[in-house]
Amino acid sequence: MIAQLFSSFGDILQFQYLLPLVVGTLAGMIGGALPGVTITMTIIIVLPFTFGMDPLAGLAAMTGVYVGGESGGLVTAILLGIPGTPSAVATTFDGFPMAKKGEPGRAVWLGTWASFIGGLLGAVFLIAATIPLAKFALQFGPWEYFSLFVLALSMVAGLTERSLLKGFLSGALGLVITVIGSDPIMATPRFTFGTDVLRAGFQFLPVLIGVFAFAQIMTDLERMGTHGDRIEVAATNLSVSHLAVLRDIVTRPFLLLWSTAIGLFIGVLPAIGGSAANVMAYDQAKKFSKHPEKFGTGIPEGIIATEASNNSNVAGSLVTIMAFGIPGDAVTAVMLGAMIIHGIQPGPLFIVQEPKVAYGIFAAYILAHPVMMVLQWLFSRVYLKIVQVPKAILVPNILVLCVIGAYALNNTMDNVYTLLLFGFVGYALVKLGFPLATLILGVILGDQIEINLVRALMTDNDTMLFLTRPISGAMLVMAVGSVAFALWQHERQYRRGRAAVPDEPDTDF
Repeated sequence: MIAQLFSSFGDILQFQYLLPLVVGTLAGMIGGALPGVTITMTIIIVLPFTFGMDPLAGLAAMTGVYVGGESGGLVTAILLGIPGTPSAVATTFDGFPMAKKGEPGRAVWLGTWASFIGGLLGAVFLIAATIPLAKFALQFGPWEYFSLFVLALSMVAGLTERSLLKGFLSGALGLVITVIGSDPIMATPRFTFGTDVLRAGFQFLPVLIGVFAFAQIMTDLERMGTHGDRIEVAATNLSVSHLAVLRDIVTRPFLLLWSTAIGLFIGVLPAIGGSAANVMAYDQAKKFSKHPEKFGTGIPEGIIATEASNNSNVAGSLVTIMAFGIPGDAVTAVMLGAMIIHGIQPGPLFIVQEPKVAYGIFAAYILAHPVMMVLQWLFSRVYLKIVQVPKAILVPNILVLCVIGAYALNNTMDNVYTLLLFGFVGYALVKLGFPLATLILGVILGDQIEINLVRALMTDNDTMLFLTRPISGAMLVMAVGSVAFALWQHERQYRRGRAAVPDEPDTDF
């Protein structure tokens, strides 16, 4: 394994792989620094440029986007008080106050070095855990895969913050979308209404681009002019003593390791995302602190915890997609789609069947961190200025790139129409308060749930095997437990909300 990893480092350091990694990391940092663009939209924009690349080069570029995006979001969070990505929300709590106190350089580099160290610690877990988990997953039959995918969907639907019902309905809508088209086993047309356009069904990537990117653009257009179209960036001196910054971090080993572990744990759980890891790490840092009252005033602990968890979260998400073939979040969902386009099937056999690509992703993830550090040092002041570009200019260009990406998938307008259709669907769901992550996970897992259900029943029509096979039964029990826990949690929040509202005064006379 070590020899294969060192060989992959040699591959990634070749120009044909290193250039996409560097460009992808820079694109991720810029996209992460632009409030509202998000890493997901950035990787969608980058995706079409990877179609003509070698699979490893394309995945190296997208790995760079992922790592760079998590680090780029901290710059605007600290210097402007506006998180560039949702996963940098908690970074603003102490980063922005520290910058306002006259230490912007210290704040930015605390976050950057914490991201770097947390990411490399996450790499240890990525390399150490992926192969054993993949070997464990080789014990899976269709019963276990069916139960695993049901568990993933139930966890994500159950963790929606607002309405549990809307979470499950959104996931169900995603499953319904996968039913349209030809049956994946017998190729029987379903819900095609006699049209050839629907016979092939809806491809995943145009749906993803439409639901996430197009819906986000529509939301931005709606808000345009309400809060102003341009962000003013003050001249900022980011010079700092890096040794002093590193001393701030390494003298807090428990905080660094615990925050990294939180990021890894959240990353492994499907579709929860870096924003949850960011906020949870901040909350844990505050609870374990000897001076919690200082949090929010600009102390190093708040920045170290949030940014260490961010980049380790990336490693956790990559473990999930490489070992089980389940995307950890929307970004790895795009990477999964890219793998499939290149004829690569992620999952338990991925490392065995595609060792060059698998170990190449390990190497690209590790190398993306020093690349990010160099780019942060060279361009942090430069790409921060891009935030000043008016959205009236930025939004049309992003929209054009999204349409080109959908068209380039098969060089057909059908994908463009799919993008537009699901763009409006995604926008409507956002306006109605439905979560988009569960819909996308339903689209991703729908075919696999159906295929493995049919395979299991074709192998043995005894449905009790889903419960009596130990691994399958355990995962179904966990799925039920996840739903029950979510119901209890929502009920508790409802009761607390009711208790916090004072009784209305009696106005009857």
